Amino acid sequence: MAVLLSTKANAMEAWRAALLALDPGLEIRMFPDAGDPGEIEAAVVWTSHDMAELRRYSNLKLIVSMGAGVDHLLRPPGPPPGIPVARLVDRMLTTQMGEWVLLNVLRFHRQDLEYRELQRDRTWLELPAPVTAERRIGILGLGELGAHAAALLRGLGFPLMGWTRRPRSLNGVETFHGADGLAAMAARSDILICLLPLTPETRGIVDSRLLARLPRGAFLINGARGGHVVDADLLAALDSGHVAAAALDVFDPEPLPPDHAYWAHPRVVMTPHAASITIPASAAAQVVDNLRRARAGAPLLNLVDFAAGY
Repeated sequence: MAVLLSTKANAMEAWRAALLALDPGLEIRMFPDAGDPGEIEAAVVWTSHDMAELRRYSNLKLIVSMGAGVDHLLRPPGPPPGIPVARLVDRMLTTQMGEWVLLNVLRFHRQDLEYRELQRDRTWLELPAPVTAERRIGILGLGELGAHAAALLRGLGFPLMGWTRRPRSLNGVETFHGADGLAAMAARSDILICLLPLTPETRGIVDSRLLARLPRGAFLINGARGGHVVDADLLAALDSGHVAAAALDVFDPEPLPPDHAYWAHPRVVMTPHAASITIPASAAAQVVDNLRRARAGAPLLNLVDFAAGY
């Protein structure tokens, strides 16, 4: 039996090598060279793979998504019915996202955009020093990524709040939940960070209503999915000055079209969905473990709950 590997062309060989280093006995077939469909027992795939194509494999026992987000799996037609799907919860993914969040919080907190403008203008001017204890940060989503980011920011002394759909407590974080909680937290968030899973309930959550609730001059950081943000609403808030700036790593669609307003906006800092990139050497052990579990009929790690959307 064989494992189908399907990801970006420039990452395919690295994934193959990482998996074989842990289990040299694996037979790995790199899409589209799947061979006999009946011999494929597991598919390790990323967002570009067509879920309908996986219905060709009659003996498929497991699908592994090469990342923490699974919104691409929820798009019709979805994965083959009855086949378990696992996602990656990898230490390096979490670490990288924490670094990216910290980078942009400090970029905004320490007035880096303003100082870069002064540098371009060759102007020597010292701006008033910001006070960390007065910069309130709200985090949308307190899962693996949100909790880790909160721990990093707490270590620097920022006052922290966090919002989830259902009640949750987290050490050192004032927590909110539900629609009323979202409005209350937004009203006190000088920096709003989105690290939510993308589900039908969270799509478009950062819209004109939520942005209007932020204090004037607040900042937005989105490292989750582009579908969380209503682009026209954010651009209007930036142009009015109500939102001072935004750091965006994710977009809808991706790649971002070259004529999109974000590219040239002076108050938007962009990265190309690069905040947290799966490193095969780090993530492969979890994949191999799940392959062995699937073969043995043992409980799988990090199964996707399609009812919850993550």
